[in-house]
Amino acid sequence: MLRPWAAHWIAAVLLCRAVAQYSSDQCSWRGSGLSHESHRRDVEQVYLRCSQGSLEWLYPTGAIIVNLRPNTEPSSGHMADLHVCIKPHTHSQGSHVYLEHNGDLRMLLAETDQAQGTVHCFSLAEGALFVEAVPQADISRRITAFQYELVSSQGPGAHMYPYLHPGSVTCKPCSDEEVLMAVCTSDFAGSGIFRAVASGTKDHSPAVVTLSRLFRQKSRVFARGGARGRGSGGRINVPAQCSVQPGGDEYLLTGSVHFGKAWLGCAPRYKDFMKLYIRAQKAGTNPCEIDTD
Repeated sequence: MLRPWAAHWIAAVLLCRAVAQYSSDQCSWRGSGLSHESHRRDVEQVYLRCSQGSLEWLYPTGAIIVNLRPNTEPSSGHMADLHVCIKPHTHSQGSHVYLEHNGDLRMLLAETDQAQGTVHCFSLAEGALFVEAVPQADISRRITAFQYELVSSQGPGAHMYPYLHPGSVTCKPCSDEEVLMAVCTSDFAGSGIFRAVASGTKDHSPAVVTLSRLFRQKSRVFARGGARGRGSGGRINVPAQCSVQPGGDEYLLTGSVHFGKAWLGCAPRYKDFMKLYIRAQKAGTNPCEIDTD
């Protein structure tokens, strides 16, 4: 609900003057409240057009509205599937974070919640982020900072995304089509074995893996020279419901990278994947080529 004092903010969005930005690009924004400290009721509009990035607001004063959109023009149906997940830095302070939609404000993160660094998600259709500075006598050393990601609730491995539906992540097998698409579109894809599984939360456990083949990786979560100096090694977060046997069969390992950590997506046995891959090649239905040698 819109609180009485908040009506001024919403009106200010329509009437606010242009405020200079400290630095900005399409993915990340960094600004300072000192640029309009004499106009403490200013509301600054920030537009970000990437699937992931960050925001850093030094010496928060007044308020900013953060408008997040993908860097492509999606269809209306696809927009309905998009969610935003934000992860505040543990040192983040000086602001409350709300969702603003049609003049209504709904609390998403209080200032005191941000030190936990917990990821919070919401549908893009729910509105924009409204970041309001908490009045302080001394704004020095106050920095509001968080990372964000735009995530589709549909597609290969979406059912295993750890933050959209906490506590309900499943291990349902991917279809043949989803497996083939996962090799082409996942943040990482390779073949390897599970070396060990460490204790984690009730939802996920980190697994140590060694990859004999690394077909693709968007972020460098796997480093060359893994266990015993062969292939690539790293960690993958695995849903607790998945039965992982260290030292067992070789798997096709695909998945996504969120806030610097790898999360398991489609992961059939590698020999089963190869049968599927060869069959799709012969039928001319293979969506992309990979070097399986």
